[in-house]
Amino acid sequence: MSAEITALVRRSGAALATPRRLTALRRAAPALGLFAAARLTGMLCLAGWAWHLGRSPRALLALTWDADWYIKIAANGYGRTLYWPGGVVQSDLAFFPLYPSLLRAVTTALPVAGGTAGLLVSWTAAAVAAWGIHAVGDRLAGRRTATALVLLWGLLPHSIVLSMAYTEPVMTALAAWALWAVLERRWLWAGALAALAGLSRPNAVAVAAAVTAAAAAALWRGGRGARGDWRVWAAGLAAPLGWCGYVLSVGARKGDPLRGYFAVQAAWTSRFDFGRGSLRFVRKLATGPYDLGYTMAFLITAAALLLFALFLLERPPLPVLVYTAVLVLITVGGSGFFESKPRFLLPAFPLLLPLAAALTKARPRAAVLVTAALAGLSFAYGAYLLTLAPMAL
Repeated sequence: MSAEITALVRRSGAALATPRRLTALRRAAPALGLFAAARLTGMLCLAGWAWHLGRSPRALLALTWDADWYIKIAANGYGRTLYWPGGVVQSDLAFFPLYPSLLRAVTTALPVAGGTAGLLVSWTAAAVAAWGIHAVGDRLAGRRTATALVLLWGLLPHSIVLSMAYTEPVMTALAAWALWAVLERRWLWAGALAALAGLSRPNAVAVAAAVTAAAAAALWRGGRGARGDWRVWAAGLAAPLGWCGYVLSVGARKGDPLRGYFAVQAAWTSRFDFGRGSLRFVRKLATGPYDLGYTMAFLITAAALLLFALFLLERPPLPVLVYTAVLVLITVGGSGFFESKPRFLLPAFPLLLPLAAALTKARPRAAVLVTAALAGLSFAYGAYLLTLAPMAL
């Protein structure tokens, strides 16, 4: 009897043991704490400056620019179109459906308005994204570099977007965990997360490309055994379903399944032209005065290209490489809304890996000074973007 009791106690202890995911969460806790402190301080700086100007911090975070479109889609569905002088036609079909669906779910479950629901979704997603970024960074470069990676992501000059009712936190959360799942060979999770990410934003096609490329490589290198693993096939086939499904559905609605969605984007003046539009804008920027936001957008994009070159030297795993490369290609090769390019790069967190590694190797005093400088720039520029900048974010 005593042996049976002992065995029962052992089984109970094993059942109550901390699950692996809770252990991983504790491992990421310092990074998540630093990220939360960075974003909270950024929001407090914005709030103080907004109150000084007589403006509402909540309205700035919850109702600014694209957030208004998402809130209206969540409340009324699709069907809103704005016509502007010069032929610009802005249809809400340009916005992918996952985020407004989440807003509608929150407003249905809780007695909150659409803007508050947007903030709840974005803040939660930003925390999940930070955890996912730490998980990827930890696997690739170790815990210290992963912690620095999360902190740097939270202190980017345009990281105020992570505190707004925007889609970037949701996409980044799904992308980071999809990449982690691929690296861990959890194929079904990778395919499902990539498909869901594809419903969040146009540039989330990068997640589908990463998972599909990883699955194809596994099938190619793994021989007959890998080709017989249905989970690899399922991940590769499922990954693009979300993105392709929405693009094709908009195309069918517009009467042209393959090109209809891209016609909607072109009417917004947003199209992929292999960088010709970006080069034209840079030439104009070099010859005439522009608002600070445009200059910063150019500097941030140029810095991203430099970081991408350094990132390539590290020879990252194939899915991480494909994901990052597609995001950079879409950002640099797309025309229209040049001022939004830094925001489009927010999900490209692997670009920060070389900088994070350098920060962990630097002397403590130098690391503190660099972090403090980045924090000052992030908080000041975030307040500027939402209170003084005249261009869309």
